[in-house]
Formats: sequence, structure tokens, C-alpha cells
Amino acid sequence: MEPRRRQVRSFVRRAGRVTAAQARALGDLWPIHGIDPPDGPLNLDVVFGRAAPRICEIGFGDGEALAMLAARRPETDFLGIEVHEPGIGHLLLALEKLGLTNVRLIRHDAVEVLRDWLPPACLDRLHLFFPDPWPKKRHHKRRIVQPAFLALAARALKPSGILHLATDWENYAEQMLDVIDHSARFRNLAGPGRFSPRPAERPETKFERRGRKLGHDVWDLLYERRPDRLSAGQE
Repeated sequence: MEPRRRQVRSFVRRAGRVTAAQARALGDLWPIHGIDPPDGPLNLDVVFGRAAPRICEIGFGDGEALAMLAARRPETDFLGIEVHEPGIGHLLLALEKLGLTNVRLIRHDAVEVLRDWLPPACLDRLHLFFPDPWPKKRHHKRRIVQPAFLALAARALKPSGILHLATDWENYAEQMLDVIDHSARFRNLAGPGRFSPRPAERPETKFERRGRKLGHDVWDLLYERRPDRLSAGQE
């Protein structure tokens, strides 16, 4: 039997400090907003208790942007994926403070969630804001935006669903643009080889503010999920 290949992950589990309030939230509020590993694909209508448009954010950090969007759009369900407990605790506290009921959280590797937890064509939008840029060239293989990730993103999105990415690392922005423009599953809404203007509805994140203080520009990329008939048999 061939040895199982070690999966290259796009994140490192950092042992950040969890405050007392965050620890309380992780214990008391996770049963309300958290989703534990399922036995099979999730039924999101059951998870949220209704049928509604659905937006998923991968790597939500401290959850600031996700909470703002969920507060603005109570008619939409939001699914947040993150692995770092302090950020999850921070967002749980925000959900409690704002009284939000349209957010559910997953504490797991996003690639595995897209592959194993989510049914096909269940999302209207998929957000990836300021992912780890892995700036050293030898670490570029760890960047989450790769052809295999795009296949999973396309599987989870409905036809004409939107993939929205943002980064303040120019080299990563250029890689994202090149990789996604070459995918037959997606259409660049700004036109081939072009970045999109920053949408007014995207909240500014802590990582964005930090990058701008360092003098970084910010690049947004918006893509539409093509119908399968246009990309059958293609990557």
C-alpha cells in the first residue's frame, strides 16, 4: 500500500492567547453558533432553520467584517470558517452583542470543509479576504489559491455565484489573477487580466488597515462561477 501523502496546509495553528471572555464564548456560545464535524454533507436549511441566500467567508480572522456584513443583511445566512480560537471567540462575542442569528461558524480546515462538509451548489458567494500570503517563494505552495482549491470553490458555488478575494500582497494578487483567469470555471467580472474596484459593501478589515499602514495597496478580485456546461472537462 502506498504511503499517504501529507497534505500541504495553507495555515499554521498558532497558539494565540484566548481571553477569559473569549473562553466563556467558546464554551457557552459555540453550541448556538458552532457546527461540529458532521457524518456527511451538511443540510444548510436545517443548520440555519430556513432557506436563504448563503455567503461563506474563509479565514475570517477576528470576524469583524463577517459580523458587519451579517448585521447589514439579516435576510442572508453567513457561514464563517476559521481555525484560530481567539478569532472565533472574538466573533462569538460580537454575535452575542449584536444579537445576530444568521451566522454559523466552523472550526476546521476550509479545504476539507469545501470538499467534505458542503453539498454542491449551496453557496451564493464565497469570500476569501486577506489570506496568509506566505511571502517567501519556497512557501508559495502553501497559498490557498491554487487550481485544486478553485475546483472545490466552484463545486460549492451555485452557477453565477460570486468568488470574491482581496489581498494587500501584490505578488499574491498577481498569482490569484493568473490562476483564476486560467480557470474555465470562473469569469473575471472586471475582464481578463484586470482587478476589480473595491466594492463599497466589503467592510474594511483589521488586516487591511494594518497593510495600508505599512504602505500596501489592496487588490480585489471578483469572479462569477460559470455554468458547468461551459467548463465541462476543463480545469
